Amino acid sequence: MKTKQNVVIKGTKDGLTLHLNDKCSYDELLEELKEKMDAVNDQESGSMIKVTVQAGNRYLSEEHTEEIKDLIRKRKNLEVDSVKSNVLTMEEAVRWKEENEIVSHSGRIRSGQVLEVPGDLLLIGDVNPGGTVMAGGNIFIMGALKGVAHAGCYGNNEAVVVAAKMMPSQLRISQYLNRAPDRYEEEESVETECAYIDDSNQIVVDRLQVLRHLRPDISTFKGGHHSG
Repeated sequence: MKTKQNVVIKGTKDGLTLHLNDKCSYDELLEELKEKMDAVNDQESGSMIKVTVQAGNRYLSEEHTEEIKDLIRKRKNLEVDSVKSNVLTMEEAVRWKEENEIVSHSGRIRSGQVLEVPGDLLLIGDVNPGGTVMAGGNIFIMGALKGVAHAGCYGNNEAVVVAAKMMPSQLRISQYLNRAPDRYEEEESVETECAYIDDSNQIVVDRLQVLRHLRPDISTFKGGHHSG
């Protein structure tokens, strides 16, 4: 009799969660997983059941992940919702670091030029008409924004755009778009302003001071990487 189960099955409101032992060998794990899935398959009938796999601190290669998914999918009425692991791959770790980094850039973004960064962007300079800045996170411009700014460009609705002079030809945050109000063509803004998505999914331009309450996390400045 085994003293420790390598696969523990728990029922949830969404289906089944399989907790995999991360200390045993992969072959042992696979063998017990097959047995458990056969047992589940004998009992279950009717509608499809979603299965979530929790691998704990075990690193699963793409090949192993697919093998586990296939093993579960072969049983009727079972479909894999997700396979989760606490262990990051090197690629995931690098991407996480980039997305949580502030990249600073000094200089003017001219017409036809596009500057894109995976995390937050701190631009020390202007964005000319026809120029574009894009960031996976927030955009902070210590100058005039007269071109296009697209914050949260990979789908982050919490991202903001801050500019010392807010006169964009177009503002985008995540998938939302806001063409510049006419007033920007007539007068320059005299104070630093911020743009964010409000509760009704509209891009709103407001005084910088509101950010402290709307996005309190922004005040915890973590430092970052500098690029010329």
